[in-house]
Amino acid sequence: MPLIQKLIDAQDNQDLKAYNEVLSEDYYWLRYSTGEKVPRDELSKWLISSDAPKTESSRIIYENNEIGVAHYFISFKDGSRQAVLVAYIIKDGKIIGIEEKPKNPKSDLAVTGIYVYDSHIFEAVNNIKPSARGELEISDAHQYLLEKGFSVSYSEITGWWKDTGKPSDLLEANRLVLDNIKDEREGTIDEQSTVSGRVVMGKGSQIINSNIRGPVIIGENVTVDGAYVGPYSAIGDGCKIINSEIEYSILMHQCRISNISRRIEASLLGSDVELLRSQSKPITHRFILGDQSRVEID
Repeated sequence: MPLIQKLIDAQDNQDLKAYNEVLSEDYYWLRYSTGEKVPRDELSKWLISSDAPKTESSRIIYENNEIGVAHYFISFKDGSRQAVLVAYIIKDGKIIGIEEKPKNPKSDLAVTGIYVYDSHIFEAVNNIKPSARGELEISDAHQYLLEKGFSVSYSEITGWWKDTGKPSDLLEANRLVLDNIKDEREGTIDEQSTVSGRVVMGKGSQIINSNIRGPVIIGENVTVDGAYVGPYSAIGDGCKIINSEIEYSILMHQCRISNISRRIEASLLGSDVELLRSQSKPITHRFILGDQSRVEID
């Protein structure tokens, strides 16, 4: 489905012009059009109350992962059944049934979380009843469409796909992406610095007396001074890494790491996070941490 691939490419590149070129007035991509990331468990409820176009030619695009009704499937023949939320039963190339959280799936195909709906989805979500846990399950809406004889098709993803539900999954997905980058360097690199391997470096960024070892992505207006940035690191716009070392990690926008004596690795830092060495006494650890944070110190 070329449309889906174009949209995924536009999302990966954060290219709003590409969105506008690909999406006509009849297409409504939930995340792009609303800025929301609606959990799958709340999709039916959202569709009922949404102002998305409901004309015969309109299409609703929903995705909650990184890839009639069109579904994108991934095979789980590798035995990773614990990750399967919804399995689809296929016969003669057609979807004939849906299993929600099956203990023993009748199929080796599971939905990745990318859907394209036509206007019949609104009929479906308005005709299903809450499940045993009190939710309007989107899989029940899909089953309704099947039972009413609407066309429900699918495409199988044959390349890699990653469910990024855990921090380790995000790091692994980042590694997979960085394995495919091409060297593209803007900004400035001084003579005292060493940059090796494939490195993407944005405008306005400065590498000063530092060692960068790719594959690495460095955003725009980043300062790396007296530092080491190791393989499989992604550094967001506006970050500053001063007299510190980092490897196999993801830093979101405007992070600052300064004078940290030990190498940081396998870490995720959200936007505007600061890791600083204390300059005053008593020497203590001081943390401001959000939900589900994890800190390892010695």
